Amino acid sequence: MSEENTEEADLVSDPDLALIDAIYQRRSVRGYLDKEVPQETLNRIFEIAQQAPSNCNVQPWKVYVASGDLKNCLREKMVENTAGGVTPNPDYPYRGDFEGEYCKRQIECAVALYSSMDVGRGDKEGRMRAVLRNFEFFDAPYIAFIGMNPAFGTTVALDVGMWAQNLMLTLVAFGLHSCPMGTMRNFPDLVREAFDIEDDTRILFGISFGYEDGSVAANETRTTRDPITTNIVFRST
Repeated sequence: MSEENTEEADLVSDPDLALIDAIYQRRSVRGYLDKEVPQETLNRIFEIAQQAPSNCNVQPWKVYVASGDLKNCLREKMVENTAGGVTPNPDYPYRGDFEGEYCKRQIECAVALYSSMDVGRGDKEGRMRAVLRNFEFFDAPYIAFIGMNPAFGTTVALDVGMWAQNLMLTLVAFGLHSCPMGTMRNFPDLVREAFDIEDDTRILFGISFGYEDGSVAANETRTTRDPITTNIVFRST
């Protein structure tokens, strides 16, 4: 961040929302108002997210935030590709063949979302429309593409994930919402072209964000979390 941007960030009053409240209030929002966020507020949000931990403090995340005409151009191209059946070419392959308890949670999440959107099991047109909403960035005024150098492996990708969690919680603290989106890795060449990325950065995922539109049915979706005994083991001997 430049000295000028840092000075602007210092003028923003930090919110008084407790961390625990931000954690519980964060959820994937799939519908946004056409309302911009002041640049000084964005600077402050990303400055706070920048405090994420990373292995040996390498800070591997590379983040490209599109808005305005650039965002609309990317949206148009990604929707056209997806609707036209263009094969995705992600830098990092997606695995959706979950089994057992993981498959059960995946199905429950899909049922919750499609039920909120009134999309039935056999409604192919409705399901395709739901897919395309991803590439419309859910009408968010901002879409952040997050990547890293391919020389880093899985362990460093975890650092990028910790940065993303910082960002999403900070957005909530400032009265904003977000949606992490694995689909944003589908057409990485469009992102590299849009941002003139000439190094070896590879796109991991994206995050749409902005002010929530409470009238969007998909935003009524809620998912649950298992009790900690499902995932956590405490042992002293």
